[in-house]
Amino acid sequence: MRQLDIRARMLLAALLPVVLVSVLLTGVFLLARFDDLQETYQQRARSVVRQLALASEYGLFSANQAQLQVLVQGALREPDVRWAAVFDQRGQLLASAGGAEAAVSSPWLTPEGQTLDARRRIDVLVQPVSSSGVGLDDLYQPLDTRGTSKPVQLGQVVVVFSRQSVDLQRQRMGLLGGLISLLGLLFGVALALVLGRGVTRPIMRITQLIERIGQGDFAAATEVSTPPVKSNDPLRHLRINLQHMAARLSSSRDDLEQQISSATQALREKKEEAEQATLAKSRFLAAASHDLRQPTHALGMFVARLSQLPHDDTTRALIGQLDASVQAMQNLLDGLLDISRLEAGAVRFKHEPVALAGLLQQLQHDLDATAQEKGLQLRIRGCPLWVLSDATLLYRMVLNLVANALRYTNRGGVLVACRRVDAGRQVQIQVWDSGIGIAPEHQQDVFKEFFQLDNSARDRNKGMGLGLSIVQRTAELLGHPLQLTSRPGVGSRFSLTVPVVAPPDQCAVDTGSPSTQQDALAAALVLVIEDDALARSALVGVLQGWGMLVHQAQTLEDALSLLAAGLQPNVIISDYRLPQGQNGIDVVQTLRHQWQRPVPACLMSGDTDGALMKRAQLAELTLLHKPVRPAKLRSLLRHLLQDHPVDEDLR
Repeated sequence: MRQLDIRARMLLAALLPVVLVSVLLTGVFLLARFDDLQETYQQRARSVVRQLALASEYGLFSANQAQLQVLVQGALREPDVRWAAVFDQRGQLLASAGGAEAAVSSPWLTPEGQTLDARRRIDVLVQPVSSSGVGLDDLYQPLDTRGTSKPVQLGQVVVVFSRQSVDLQRQRMGLLGGLISLLGLLFGVALALVLGRGVTRPIMRITQLIERIGQGDFAAATEVSTPPVKSNDPLRHLRINLQHMAARLSSSRDDLEQQISSATQALREKKEEAEQATLAKSRFLAAASHDLRQPTHALGMFVARLSQLPHDDTTRALIGQLDASVQAMQNLLDGLLDISRLEAGAVRFKHEPVALAGLLQQLQHDLDATAQEKGLQLRIRGCPLWVLSDATLLYRMVLNLVANALRYTNRGGVLVACRRVDAGRQVQIQVWDSGIGIAPEHQQDVFKEFFQLDNSARDRNKGMGLGLSIVQRTAELLGHPLQLTSRPGVGSRFSLTVPVVAPPDQCAVDTGSPSTQQDALAAALVLVIEDDALARSALVGVLQGWGMLVHQAQTLEDALSLLAAGLQPNVIISDYRLPQGQNGIDVVQTLRHQWQRPVPACLMSGDTDGALMKRAQLAELTLLHKPVRPAKLRSLLRHLLQDHPVDEDLR
């Protein structure tokens, strides 16, 4: 309920006594007047009935109905009389006059009485008519009994009175009383307003002054003149105190503003220093990342080329260990790259029908060996459903969840199953494990970057702590809710909810065999544009190991020279950063323009800037971040060459 302001309270305080007195006086007056009206009405009615009874005595005694009829006709001229009648002692009607609606049935001989018919608002008065006793001097009658003969009832008179006039007078008096009360109330309101204004006006001025001071206008207090010492103003001391308070607040505000200004300046300087430090750190990390990715990329390519050559068992084991170390480094860099791409919104995806059966079968094929190495049982239940998602991103999410479950499970096994929910409109891909479990206080932390349970020594065999963070960000990107249920020492369950769709009518089936794909690579002519000699040498060696014909260039001018010599490559692999301020996107577009055909091409770069990712998307070029895995590069080249088959005449 809203609080009333002081003016409304003053008005209410002044009006309540006026209303109370007015209502009480009006009520007392009306009740007294109503009683007077009722008493007058009763007396007049009884008087009329008695007079009619006295006048009817002779007519009843002499049975003169004509005289009785004249009497009842005369009774109708009295106010409020609606019907009058005279009955004899046997109850027979001798004379009547008035409206038929007011007539009553023949009454029995009854003593004097009055009956109210509330429905018709009429009173029925009955008055017996008795003979008058006249004393006779009988010489033979004893003196003590002369003139004491008992009266005899000759009949009775019935008169019906209407209360309508009385009710009408009551209504008029009620309206008059209400009008008087209303006038009194209006007078009270006017008086209360006049008196209240003299009380509330100073208070309202003080209230407005306080509001202005509260809004920071401390000069408002100086605009109010100080009342004289002998003034009758009851708020004189309050106004003086307000002026003093405003002066102190103004002084305090000036001090605070000066302190805030000094603190703001200091914070601005600290902020600028922090921004400069952040920019320097970002530039350092970007440069360090790029410089680290370049040799790591070359190292991976050299190891891949080295593994293609014949070796004895000892050397092959050393190469395997070297490859594992390179893979661990590449996993870390790939995880960091995925995080940066998700944050930059540079991940492209396409919702399309995906068969869970093929996805789960591929998952079984990829992780069976990992489970067997740890002595765990990996059970993957088949599912015939189709879902609406991005096939590549969905597989990577489920792969990360299952790999994470295997990593933190030492006994038992891992189960992958599907369960329909939401009346069959969605399906949950659930990953169960019997691992160490996750305490409730850590169930949100496991989705943070580099957070790991039970890996204080940072064993790289247990991952880098990026998998679940990537899964959660990818799930949010695709709109697939991810849930976690876990109990320490029992195990965990990750549930990924994906919408179910009807299977498509036709499914594209890849009928190409590895041999034909290998032949496609062997028949391809590739142009490598790379200014780093180490990275270029490693990449060329891997491509030549796959049987591809490789031409090398360091700049756009070198590539144009090869073009002038008649080179017509089937695919272009270019680094992004090139000498003389050149970049791979402009170089590829220039070469396509010169050849006048859309030559398949891809970019390689150690930069992870989100702007570069978006620019590559706009140019419709696939961007591979260094270090590039040879298997990923081979898969991309096969895909590009499948979309643009090799023309034998151009080789």
